[in-house]
Amino acid sequence: MKANLSDLNAFVAVVKAKGFRGGARQSDISASAVSDAVRRLETQLGVRLLNRTTRTVAPTEAGQRLLEKLVPALREVEAALEVVNGFRDQPAGTLRLNVPVSALKLVLPGIVPRFRAAYPDILLEVIAEDGFVDVLAAGCDAGIRYGERLQQDMVAVPIGPRVQRFACAAAPEYLARCGLLAHECLRLRFNSGAMPPWEFERGKETLQVDPKPALIVQAGAAADLAVDAAIGGMGLVYLFQEWLQPHLDSGALQPVLQEWWPKFSGPFLYYPGRRLLPAPLRAFVDFVRA
Repeated sequence: MKANLSDLNAFVAVVKAKGFRGGARQSDISASAVSDAVRRLETQLGVRLLNRTTRTVAPTEAGQRLLEKLVPALREVEAALEVVNGFRDQPAGTLRLNVPVSALKLVLPGIVPRFRAAYPDILLEVIAEDGFVDVLAAGCDAGIRYGERLQQDMVAVPIGPRVQRFACAAAPEYLARCGLLAHECLRLRFNSGAMPPWEFERGKETLQVDPKPALIVQAGAAADLAVDAAIGGMGLVYLFQEWLQPHLDSGALQPVLQEWWPKFSGPFLYYPGRRLLPAPLRAFVDFVRA
């Protein structure tokens, strides 16, 4: 059974956008044309692929099964077509990366300008998410995550600093006021609801602390509120050392228990292990490795 590639792409766009108008914007065609494409695909396959209401559009069980097989297949088709890019003087196209906010803030600023200068015909699109993400289902070419959050079937390439540290700090006036005991602590909570404990290590000694929070903010971009609150004298903040370093250098924050700051391995660029990589992704992988 042969299906029109444009119709398949339209179906995927509608599901990702959760509506025909959004799918039309992604496909750069009219909403009526997208609706016709999905209807044509359903007629050809003989099954309903989407449940439609006045407010939402969601895949049926058959539609979900098709989507799961279709997304990686369409990516492979796109990658095969991208092989032609290898015959250009400079690769071109769009590279979509899914990264945590920490990488957005601490890793990519040192890479993106130089990559853009080396490959001016590649458009880099970055989506920041801190949770577990299926990069293909999210419509991305690759992602950046830490080792414990990588899927086993992915190719992983080190990117950014290979060793990082968590740091604990507070404003000088706060430390002068509160001393060493009964601290106010500014905590981070992930989208999953988890609020990781503060970990410390010195030599072979390790310590986990789960302090009562005086402020809770969502991990990621909202972590800057915890930093600002710490600078304002509200309490202790525990975060990536690189995130806090400008404020440590300026004296707005002072290190706390510095000899106990734990080290951990840096992040990885990861992507599906397939033979044909889109030319923009291949260029980025080679650039990072170099």
